[in-house]
Amino acid sequence: MLLPFIGILSAMLLAMLDGMVVGTAMPRIVTELGGVDHLSWVVTAYLLTSTVATPVYGKLGDMYGHKRVFLSAVALFLAGSALCGAAADMGQLIAFRAVQGLGAGGLIVGGISLIGLLVPPRQRGKYQGLSGGLMALTMIAGPLVGGVITDSLSWRWAFYVNLPIGVVTLVVLAVAVRLPYERRPHRVDYLGTALVAAVASALVLAASWGGQRYAWGSPQILGLFAVAAIGTALLVPVERRAAEPVLPPAMFANRELMLSAALAAVTGFGMFGAVNFLPMYQQVVQGASATSSGLLLLPMMLGMLATSIVSGKMITRTGRYKAYPLAGTLLTGAGLAAFSLLDADTGQVYSTAAMLVFGVGLGFVWQLPTLIGQNSVEAREIGAATGLVRFAQAMGGSFGVAISGAILAAGLDGAAPGSRAYVPAFADALSDVFLWSLPAAALGLVTAVLIKEVPLRDESPRPAPEDERVPA
Repeated sequence: MLLPFIGILSAMLLAMLDGMVVGTAMPRIVTELGGVDHLSWVVTAYLLTSTVATPVYGKLGDMYGHKRVFLSAVALFLAGSALCGAAADMGQLIAFRAVQGLGAGGLIVGGISLIGLLVPPRQRGKYQGLSGGLMALTMIAGPLVGGVITDSLSWRWAFYVNLPIGVVTLVVLAVAVRLPYERRPHRVDYLGTALVAAVASALVLAASWGGQRYAWGSPQILGLFAVAAIGTALLVPVERRAAEPVLPPAMFANRELMLSAALAAVTGFGMFGAVNFLPMYQQVVQGASATSSGLLLLPMMLGMLATSIVSGKMITRTGRYKAYPLAGTLLTGAGLAAFSLLDADTGQVYSTAAMLVFGVGLGFVWQLPTLIGQNSVEAREIGAATGLVRFAQAMGGSFGVAISGAILAAGLDGAAPGSRAYVPAFADALSDVFLWSLPAAALGLVTAVLIKEVPLRDESPRPAPEDERVPA
């Protein structure tokens, strides 16, 4: 399993690292290509297409084979990366980022689905713990790597760097991953897929624009929520009639799967809010540089790394997991409560301790919703279940960032950057951001309590009949 896991992890690394590396290249991109008014779309286009594609990739993997779909996603991501590196203007870069995002949507869900098919449920905790640790490391290393690449080569290599890693990954996966082969006919749920894409697009755009580009009560944002509501209402009867629905209705009657998706959404909400706004606190209030603020997140990431790996190994050893989401939600809640007490006079020791507590809790709970969701379905639905949980986590993160940004902006209303009043105003506004995150942490704890522990199976899962071999 070592070689296939290395290949899968390498592909997932591409998706995790991309946003971190590209973020540091943004100033150089604007300098060369112009189009600063459209800069946000470089991020939004990628986020939109990758989030929309997540549940679709999961179902396609169940239908046509997870290896084949995963390799296709890697190839599409690499094509998008090459095009982004060659972009001649901001419009091209935005379009190519959308292509790259379409591929990225399949990297995480596809990798986790493959692990779910190759590894018995009881052993998955160890592997998913390692992938959670990898994510923590990329959050630390990503901005540093991006800075070195941009300064030493050019911003274009922030995209080109994906190509050699991706080509090696494709070869390793093609050679090392072997799953049963059996061809069977399929009927693609085109209408369901279109509705899922419409609902997801509306929600992502509402989360990205709400409180930033448009007011939450504006016609644009309300219209997007209306599109999401109408699309959801239409999706229910469409999926009930579909021969092979992209979101099987039976999944929504699966109590443990729905609870795992809810837990994923809540942890996404808390994590992305903290990761996005703590560096701002360190820069604005504590006077850290941009590079130093990234390094100051080290306690949170190391805490997450340690508990991701340790909890994964303990789950593998015992086959039980109930204690970890309980501990994780309690500790992340304690971390958010500690963050809510940050002010203009808070010392580095206190903020470091708070980040460590939050990171330790996050490591316990970040990967578990996927494990619980996979354990609650048959092998033939692993892709759809994984896609649903990861989609919930992504949406939770999107709304976490959007709502936190709106609260921060409201608290800074009237405070001009650079004025003596700005620093305490920023500290107070950020305190409110974390204070309003506490209800989400409480909801996460309730969700963790409601989850029933189903002992993880020791036997390897029996995959659904599928064509997993790459054609000669």
